[in-house]
Amino acid sequence: MKIVRLGGFLVFWVIIAGTEPVDLLFGAPAALIVTWASLQLLPPGTRRLRVVALARLVPRFLYQSIGAGVDVAWRALDPRLSLQPGFVTYRPRLPPGAALSAFCTVTSLLPGTLPSGTDESGRLMIHCLDKDQPIANQLATEEALLMEALGYGSGND
Repeated sequence: MKIVRLGGFLVFWVIIAGTEPVDLLFGAPAALIVTWASLQLLPPGTRRLRVVALARLVPRFLYQSIGAGVDVAWRALDPRLSLQPGFVTYRPRLPPGAALSAFCTVTSLLPGTLPSGTDESGRLMIHCLDKDQPIANQLATEEALLMEALGYGSGND
């Protein structure tokens, strides 16, 4: 994992600075320093990304991002569509931290939903344009897919 981070930072340096010898003279030590700092701030975890599961998640993420925008615009502009704004609570299975933050990012792309904090028991408060929709089921599906991509098993364990 340390080598992967170092390689990633070095590639990033080459992208922004170039491959001239003088660029690499400064880039290599900079990549080493940044790698050390990143390992202090975010030590390697025990979970490994599942590339195939992540590859399946990315197109879905993009599709839902576009779909969410169209759906919200449609609801806002068509007075015949009834809206039932409100909050739905959802208890995530992901632990607090980066994985849960990623889940909140994904859920913000579901049509008409926006994570807006947690309640006193740690459940996510999701603001919805139509709370009568099966929001909790959609959230459970997205969480299971993300858990699989992040190495938490199938997400249905």
